[in-house]
Amino acid sequence: MSQPPPERPRDRLGRPLPWDADGFPTVPLRPQISSADALAEARAYLADGLPFHAHEVLEMRWRCCADDERVLWRALAQAAAGVTHAARGNPTGAERLHERASATIAAYDGPLPAGIDDLLADLGLD
Repeated sequence: MSQPPPERPRDRLGRPLPWDADGFPTVPLRPQISSADALAEARAYLADGLPFHAHEVLEMRWRCCADDERVLWRALAQAAAGVTHAARGNPTGAERLHERASATIAAYDGPLPAGIDDLLADLGLD
């Protein structure tokens, strides 16, 4: 069995650093994360000023959720990426991701997980 490649160090907003740099702690990768855990963790990361970490958590949920929920979780991950771009000083990228995520979530007609309204507010999508 081969080892996965090492993760490149990143700063607190997820920007790659040189391979020999001391990076900011990352989100623990998990093959499964529940909707409730993803929402809670994403909100906690956003509250701590770590939108890239929130994006990573929401992306983990996107990868393991039921097929009929993928559109929603992808849009939530995009919204968190938009907040990340804003924090990095890229307002154009932030606006584009925010608009795309907002339109996708507005068009989503599947069931919404409990507690999503709080995350939407945190992401500026309320």
